[in-house]
Amino acid sequence: MGNAAELASAALLILGFPALMLAALVPSVPAFAAMAAVTYLADHYLHRKGSYLINRLSKVRAGLSIRFLIRQLLLVLLLARLSLSDDLIFYGAVACFIAFYGLQAPHSALVTLIRNRRRMPVATRNIDLKSRVRIPDAPPRRLLHRSAEKMLHLDLLAVAGILVSAGLPSTVAGFTGIGLTTGLGCLYVLVLMPYVRGRKIPPRPDAVLAAVDEWLTGYRPETVLYFSGSKDSAYQVNMWLETMEQLDTRPLIILRERVILSHLAPTTVPVICVPGGVHLMNLDLSTVRVALYAANVGKNIHLLRVPTMKHVFIGHGDSDKLASVNPYSKVYDEVWTAGRAGRDRYALADVGVRDDDIVEVGRPQLAPIRSRHGVPEDRIPTVLYAPTWEGWDGNPGNTSIVLAGENIVTKLIAADPPVRVLYKPHPFTGNVSKAARAAHQRIAALVEKSAAERAADSRFTADSAAMDRAKAELARTEARLADLAGTDGTKGDEAEATRDGIVDVARHEEIALLRAQWNDAYWRSFPSHEHRVIKGAQPRLYDCFNVSDAMVSDISSVVSDFIASGKPYAVTDSAEVGAGEFKRQNTAVRAAVILSNGAAELGGLLDAVRDPAADPLADARAELKQYLLGPAEPRSIDQFNTAVAGLALKAEARNVGRQSRPGAANADPAETAELTDAVPGQRTASAGETDSVGVG
Repeated sequence: MGNAAELASAALLILGFPALMLAALVPSVPAFAAMAAVTYLADHYLHRKGSYLINRLSKVRAGLSIRFLIRQLLLVLLLARLSLSDDLIFYGAVACFIAFYGLQAPHSALVTLIRNRRRMPVATRNIDLKSRVRIPDAPPRRLLHRSAEKMLHLDLLAVAGILVSAGLPSTVAGFTGIGLTTGLGCLYVLVLMPYVRGRKIPPRPDAVLAAVDEWLTGYRPETVLYFSGSKDSAYQVNMWLETMEQLDTRPLIILRERVILSHLAPTTVPVICVPGGVHLMNLDLSTVRVALYAANVGKNIHLLRVPTMKHVFIGHGDSDKLASVNPYSKVYDEVWTAGRAGRDRYALADVGVRDDDIVEVGRPQLAPIRSRHGVPEDRIPTVLYAPTWEGWDGNPGNTSIVLAGENIVTKLIAADPPVRVLYKPHPFTGNVSKAARAAHQRIAALVEKSAAERAADSRFTADSAAMDRAKAELARTEARLADLAGTDGTKGDEAEATRDGIVDVARHEEIALLRAQWNDAYWRSFPSHEHRVIKGAQPRLYDCFNVSDAMVSDISSVVSDFIASGKPYAVTDSAEVGAGEFKRQNTAVRAAVILSNGAAELGGLLDAVRDPAADPLADARAELKQYLLGPAEPRSIDQFNTAVAGLALKAEARNVGRQSRPGAANADPAETAELTDAVPGQRTASAGETDSVGVG
C-alpha cells in the first residue's frame, strides 16, 4: 500500500478535492489557491514514486485527466461564485479549458502512434542491424516520458493566472496564463507531428525481420539459450550469460519478453528478443543444432516444435525442490544436471525422464568459488552468516533469522579464540514478515556494535597505511566504473537501443577487471578482524564465500553453491524436525553441522575451521561435493562444451538421416529448408498460427 509519505500524499490528494469545492463555494481565492497547490503537489509526488495508490484511482474513474478536469471545473465554479460569470475572464477560462481538453486527443494519439511504430517486432543486442536497415533516432525523452502528466500540467499557467485575476481588478494575468497554456499545448502537439512522418518513421516490421534473418544467415548460430519469464525471473537467464560467452560454438540468446531484455545483464553474446510466436517461428534458425532452456514455461513450445535442433533443459540451479523434477522435462531430448544427485532425483521422482537422457555437466557458474586452503596464521578465521529470507508461507523452517539468528551471531561474536563475522542477509529479508525485519535489524545492530568494540580493543591491530592505500584504490576504481557506466552506449528507446546496442568488448572486459580489482581493494580497506554487515549487491555472495573459512546458512541454493568451496558449513534446522530427518529430507546438509535454534552445536563448526586435520566431516563434504556438482576435473565448462558438441552431432546425424530417407522428396518444404546449409528460406507461418500455437 506504500510508505507513510505515500499514504499521507494520497490522503491529501483525496481530501484536497472536497476542500477545493468548499473553497469555491465559500468563495475564497486564497483557500482555493492553497488547496489547488496541495492537490498538484500530492499528485505529482505520487506519480514520481509510481505509487500503487495513484494507479488504483484510475480503476474508480478518478484517473489523472479526470482529476485535472475536476480542478478546472471547480475553478470555473469559483469564478461564478465570485459573480464573474458575465466577465470576459469567465468566458476565457471556459474556452481555454475546453480547447485544452480537446488538445488531449491529438496529443495522446500522437504519443501512442509514435510508441507503437517504434516498437519493432524484435529487439536485439550485439547484432549489427544499423548497416542493414535504417532506424531513426528516438524522439527526445522529455517529449514522451510521462507525456500525459506533462501535457496536463500545462494548465497550471492558466489556473494560476485566472486565480490572480480573480483576486485583482485586472484580467491581464488571467489572459496571459490562458494564452500560455493554450499556446504551449498546441506547440507540444506540433513538436510531436514530425515523428509520425517522413524519415523519422522506423522501418516496417517485415523490413526489420528481413534484416535480422540476413544477419542470422551470415552469423550462422549453432547453440541457442532460450528464455521466457517475468522480470523477477531475469536472474535465471543472467546466471548462464558467462557460460554462453565461453562456448566453443557460436552462441545466440533468444528472449520472449521485452521486460527480460531490459533486465538482462551486460553480455557479449548476440541477443534477439522475439515477443511474437509467429515471428519466432519465421526466423531462420536452420544452423542451430542445440537449444538450451533455463526454465520450464509454456512458450518453450514455440521452439520445441523445431525438429532440426536438439533441445536440452539446463534449469537455473540444482536443488531438492519439486521444480527440479518437473514432469515437463520429458519434452526435452536431454536434461543436464550438475552431478549424480540430479540423476538420482529424477529416478526417485519417477516423472518419466529416462536415465539415458540425463547428462552430468557440472555447474560452470561456480568456477569463481575458490577451494579451501586453510586459515593463514596472520589472521583470525572468518565465518559468514548468510540466512535466506522468510518466504511467503510463514513456514518457520524457511529462515533461521527469526528463531536462531541472534543466537548464532551472539555465539560467533563471543567465540574464544575469536572469529570474524560477516553478516549477509537475503535482499528480500523482512519484505513479508515484520518479525524477520525486526530480527534482521537487531542482528545488524549487534554486529555493528561488536565491530566498534573490537576496534577499540588493543588486542586487535591493523595496518592503517595499507588500509588507506586500499581505500584510495577503491575510490579510483569506483570513479572509473562510474565513468564507464556513463558511456555504456545505451540511450533512447528500444528501437534505438537495438540499433546501437553492440557491446564494446574492450569496455566490457575492462569493467570485469575493475570489478575484480574493486573486490580485492574492498576487503583490504578495513581490518581483517572487523565484523561487518554486507549490504547491497556488492560485494557479491561468491566474493563473501572466498574470504570466509566457514558458513552458517539455511536450506537454499546458497548452501549448494558453498559446497563447491569444500569449506565447513552449518545449516539451521529452524523447524526442529531433528538432525536425522533434516538430513534425510535435504541432500545438501548431509555433510553439514546441523544447528538447533539455540545454536549450541556451533562449537563443532568452529573446531573444524581452527583445526582442519580434526575435521570429522571433511571426507563427507568432498563426497557430497562430487555427488551434487560432479568431479572437479575436467572443468565444468569443458564438460558443458563436450555435452554441447556431442548433442550437436546427434542433431546433425538426425538431419542427414532425415534427408537421405526415400520420402524426403515429399517432406515439408519448411523442414527441408532447415536441413540445408545453403541460404535457407524463412519458415512461413500458416494462416491459423498465433502466439499460442500448439505442437504439431
